[in-house]
Amino acid sequence: MIPEDLRYTAEHEWVAGDGSGAVRVGITHFAQDALGDIVFVQLPEEGAEVAAGDSLGEIESTKSVSEIYAPVSGVVAARNDALVDTPEVINSDPYGAGWLVEITPGDPAAVDGLLTAGAYRELTES
Repeated sequence: MIPEDLRYTAEHEWVAGDGSGAVRVGITHFAQDALGDIVFVQLPEEGAEVAAGDSLGEIESTKSVSEIYAPVSGVVAARNDALVDTPEVINSDPYGAGWLVEITPGDPAAVDGLLTAGAYRELTES
């Protein structure tokens, strides 16, 4: 459940794209599984500036509330407004319809500094 073509953070976000344009961001299968049934998502507005490592929103489940952290610094280019009415999609399709935001990175090379699938797999298995 760790797609090889994505990059990851130690906080369990995934990033799709190479940084040359907007990158799509979501939470991993590991994260959604640990959270349990997701009931609410709070996302930043389009155009908001985010800094790598800073909170950009929250995910609330029946178990807890967790921060969503920006994997790269940049500007929010899009947000998945469908999650307002159907946040549970994150549980059923975390790498597809359950994406959270798209960020246009200030530094395209920042994506290269994120974890590879192999490194993320090691993190979650330890």
